[in-house]
Amino acid sequence: MSLTEHTADEIAGHKASVRERVWSELRKVAVPDSRFHYDFGEFIADFDGGGEAVARLVDNDHYRNSSLIFITPDNCLDRLRLKALQDGKTVLMTTYSIKRGFWLLDPSKIAPELYLYASTLDGMERIGKHLTLAEIRDTLPMVDYMVTGTGAINLEGVRFGKGHGFFDAEWGMLYRLGRVTTDTPCAAVVHDCQVLSEKLIPDVYDTVVDVIFTPTRTIEVDNPHKPTCGIIWDRLDPHMYDTIPPLQELKAMGL
Repeated sequence: MSLTEHTADEIAGHKASVRERVWSELRKVAVPDSRFHYDFGEFIADFDGGGEAVARLVDNDHYRNSSLIFITPDNCLDRLRLKALQDGKTVLMTTYSIKRGFWLLDPSKIAPELYLYASTLDGMERIGKHLTLAEIRDTLPMVDYMVTGTGAINLEGVRFGKGHGFFDAEWGMLYRLGRVTTDTPCAAVVHDCQVLSEKLIPDVYDTVVDVIFTPTRTIEVDNPHKPTCGIIWDRLDPHMYDTIPPLQELKAMGL
């Protein structure tokens, strides 16, 4: 059944049921967050074998060929942000929930002994450089690679995150700024229990990944869908718009 044959409420209910089922399994292997405990609706967890999953990503050509990587502020990606800095790669990321915008970590401008701190959510705001959307558009090269954690994902690369739509908003903003295209590779780092063989129903703005890295597998996705709709303003949660300044900036830019 195609996306157009489902209502928005049906898609939302489908996503919620998938998340709850996967999260019950994820709790067995997840590392709790100091603020959110096991509330997977509020954070993307690190997990047993997370180091092995990141090692698979680092051993992949998408990573090797990248210079500027966007890495989400997910718990399972702390070690990837550190490794990228150690490898001389520039990291673009957002704060938790994007509320304080985009930050750039340039390893050539950070003392190596501060890489570990810079790779954390607290450290990156103290050591990195805040960028407006205009600065991203006018001063940065193209993003080479987009990496995210997620809640649930299937073998076709359809991913359901926490339910807030942050990664899809980040993709939409960067797409409108011309810093990513439909050819920009995207990856997800997840535990094996988060990977499903069943059909998942994406929405038009959901970003499908090119490759999935788990502790035991590297899963390549055929013909992943990359949304070109940017931010669909009439479907955007008003609370997201009111609390995320980059979305306000994007709209003011007419994008």
